[in-house]
Amino acid sequence: MNFLSTFVTFKNLHEVRRLCHWGPIIALSVIAICSTMAILDSIIWYWPLDTTGGSINFIMLINWTVLILYNYFNAMFVGPGYIPLGWKPENQQDTQYLQFCRGCQGYKAPRSHHCRKCNRCVMKMDHHCPWINNCCGHLNHAYFTSFLLLAPLGCSHAAVIFIMTMYTQLYERISFGWSTVRIDMSAVRQFQPLMPFSVPAFAATLFALGLALGTTIAVGMLFVIQMKVILRNKTSIESWIEEKAKDRIQHYQTGEEFIFPYDLGSRWLNFKQVFTWSGTPRGDGIVWPVHPKCHQHTLTIEQLKQKADKRVRSQVQYRAVEDYNGACCPLSKGLQTFFRTPCTEEPRIPLCKGDTILATRGTKWWMYGDKVLSEEQLRAGDRVRGWFPRRCVEKCHYDTAASDTTSDKKVN
Repeated sequence: MNFLSTFVTFKNLHEVRRLCHWGPIIALSVIAICSTMAILDSIIWYWPLDTTGGSINFIMLINWTVLILYNYFNAMFVGPGYIPLGWKPENQQDTQYLQFCRGCQGYKAPRSHHCRKCNRCVMKMDHHCPWINNCCGHLNHAYFTSFLLLAPLGCSHAAVIFIMTMYTQLYERISFGWSTVRIDMSAVRQFQPLMPFSVPAFAATLFALGLALGTTIAVGMLFVIQMKVILRNKTSIESWIEEKAKDRIQHYQTGEEFIFPYDLGSRWLNFKQVFTWSGTPRGDGIVWPVHPKCHQHTLTIEQLKQKADKRVRSQVQYRAVEDYNGACCPLSKGLQTFFRTPCTEEPRIPLCKGDTILATRGTKWWMYGDKVLSEEQLRAGDRVRGWFPRRCVEKCHYDTAASDTTSDKKVN
């Protein structure tokens, strides 16, 4: 009991709750279905104890499953690494280059971002992944990317097993008219399978084949996207910040030259910042090696400039003309609003008639913005922002004085 208590702590149990989410449930179900069907079909198709090829095939299949689960659970439970609550830089003068996070009551370290799902500032945050129900960041980026590589490889192997099983079992039962397609079946026919290949088995194999092919394509594309940013020592968020920096410079014609500070100039050096033999990435998640022409706060200064630019461009004020309860897909707001709901985990904000919102972006049917709060709520550090149906609001017509007052109240 004492041995178990060293592992089963409150913190561990809290982390285990990450499994109780639709993302991990679907991901682990796909892994379980593909792995189980591949093992059963490999026994039917290529008995592992009869030939060397069958043994190698079976061992490789087990190996894929173990490696996929190892990297998946590490990505989930190791986590991205979080900035300590209330963190401040050692040099107090550096605070002028950093953003303050009201949620964590501290400053955001370079490359960190606040995740609304995790409710913490995440080290080198790439994105919040629903499939692992955790953020992908500094500490688990290598595990997450390895999982994205191994899953398509394992599913490709499983797909071959599914196809060969169906072919061998249907070879003599159904005439496909493929007179030119012949595969040597002498090796696999040396053993009569213990399990009959019935119609339900065929249907299950066909279903598993669809899952394996779909996973190979979808996860394979995600792996390519991740490797593109890793080889440039970026994250998905930083790629977006770099694009906005170029747009800002071009819009205002400032003549600045923005150099991404964390690209070390070599793909191999960038690769080694994430992948190491020990599995632990280099660095402490706060101080980073930078380009010779840059410094630690080059990117954070650019983020502050973009925040200021956003405040200038986002002074479009709207007033709620309909109540909205914050539903993800509100059928009462029309079919187009129902079917065109944003495909994102960003929150929806409930509205009451008369509420004022500062919109920052939107689509034809939905808008995203900050609700203007009372003085008491602002002093308490509250912030309410998210999506709401466009039909629930109308653009305000206000004078310059009202605009200036609203600008002063807006929270960064």
